[in-house]
Amino acid sequence: MALFRSLRQRLSSFLAVLGPGVITAMVDNDAGGIFTYSQAGARWGYLPLWTLIPITLLLVVTQEMCARMGAVTGKGLSDLIREEFGLRTTFLLMLALLFVNLTNVMANFAGVASSLELFSISRYITVPLAAIMVFTLIVKGTYERIEKVFLTACALYVAYIISGIMVRPDWGEALFRSVRPVMLFEPDYITMLIGMVGTSVAPWMQFYLQASTVEKGITAREYSAARVEVILGCVVMTIVAFFIIVACAGAIWAEHPRDIRDATDAALALRPFGKYAFLLFCAGLFNASLFAATILPLSTAYTICEGLGFPSGVRHRFSEARIFYGLIGFLIVVGAGVILWPGFPLVEMILLSQVINGILLPFILIFIVLLVNKKRLMHEWTNSRTYNLIAWLAVVVMIGLTLALVTITLRELGGGRFL
Repeated sequence: MALFRSLRQRLSSFLAVLGPGVITAMVDNDAGGIFTYSQAGARWGYLPLWTLIPITLLLVVTQEMCARMGAVTGKGLSDLIREEFGLRTTFLLMLALLFVNLTNVMANFAGVASSLELFSISRYITVPLAAIMVFTLIVKGTYERIEKVFLTACALYVAYIISGIMVRPDWGEALFRSVRPVMLFEPDYITMLIGMVGTSVAPWMQFYLQASTVEKGITAREYSAARVEVILGCVVMTIVAFFIIVACAGAIWAEHPRDIRDATDAALALRPFGKYAFLLFCAGLFNASLFAATILPLSTAYTICEGLGFPSGVRHRFSEARIFYGLIGFLIVVGAGVILWPGFPLVEMILLSQVINGILLPFILIFIVLLVNKKRLMHEWTNSRTYNLIAWLAVVVMIGLTLALVTITLRELGGGRFL
């Protein structure tokens, strides 16, 4: 009975903090992420699967530090940056983040458009409707209601798992390649590996996770359960990425290895394996794009308003947080409006958003590690020596990979191709 009570208490604690970690990690599989994983499987088959383990470790380290800071300090990341590094630094960082996140919002509305254009539904219908839906959910919803919608959206990622299974890939080869690192010193292969890492840890994620940890009211007392939730989210994100790669390896690479133009190209390749495999992949792309198009404006508004000292959060009424809701409206209107521009390059927009993410990411990681090690802020919750070593190694690795991603991607875009 004592064991049963202990398990019930742990489950209750976990359910109480469920939300921030899972939502943040899952929305990382947005339009850009799905395209990158699909391209990896279509071009290189099962070979890139080994990267998912180190990617998960890097993501866990970064997300855990942000969640811990939010629980211990009760403040968002941008708020702490302003207090510790000054308003000027914060303002420049917020300006850069606004631009970066705007390109990401555009990329995800591009994902909404391209996923439904497969069914001959015009973007001039789908994008405005998606924009209205996103804005209404944020403005009219409470934090608890919005979180429930987001958790439901997370559950819909199972579509990729089912579509991957329906392809009937070579599971033995997939498992073997998952634990056997392979380095090919070819520019396209290296670019693909860097792209997979670059799409998995985005600047906005760290701000959103810490802000939502604070908004949910999680404190150091509940942090052990919150930490489990963060790790769970990272692991589930990796599982979804695994099945996207496997589906494209089985459907495209096994038939004829090739580059794909976008994520919808991958969906079309699943048609021979049954209409449900195709429909599930399309549904996953639409869900992921719409999900991210909702999270990103919300995350950006949280971050900028916290950093510059304005009221923020969906708990506030419009009259109490005009700048917060105004930023959300600006990002949605501009992000969706640009996609309606005739001849707008949807795929190029997705690629550009990843490059700009990569430029900002190293700076954010440095701020995170410096802040989490301040005894005055974190008290006994600072990093241990071992964890510091892991954290700084993650920073160094991400800086190196990000710089390489920016350099190689810009070169490839300049030549008119990517991956």
